[in-house]
Amino acid sequence: MNLVKYNRTKPVRPVFSTWFDELFNSSLSDFVGGSYVTNTPSINIIEENDRFLVEVASPGLDKDDFDVKIDNDHLVISASKENKTEDSADNFTRKEFNYTSFKRDFYLPDTVDGSMVDAKYKDGILTIELLKKVESVKAEPMEIKIK
Repeated sequence: MNLVKYNRTKPVRPVFSTWFDELFNSSLSDFVGGSYVTNTPSINIIEENDRFLVEVASPGLDKDDFDVKIDNDHLVISASKENKTEDSADNFTRKEFNYTSFKRDFYLPDTVDGSMVDAKYKDGILTIELLKKVESVKAEPMEIKIK
């Protein structure tokens, strides 16, 4: 048996409490490093009768930051942006660099006409419209009158 001196002036804090604080008050990049954490935007794909709409939630980017391509029946959406800040005072200078980039690739079905693509960027959402081929558009039911 070991004798341990007890100090009442020092608060008693269990080891597991410190471990939980460190675990839950940290971000994923603290554990695996910032280069392994990706920032992939959310994407909605909406199918309508005559087209597909692809919506990319990307606040903070400009329309010039995007690159949208059709390549071998694939829709390739990518973006990159570089932010630089510099603070200077009497005897120090601080420079920070921040890079944001992502790339998403989607296979286009045979029903999509790859030559009929339109893209718009408004209020932080990139919307890509992919029109379907005319022969794949479902025709509305036609009513036939009986004579």
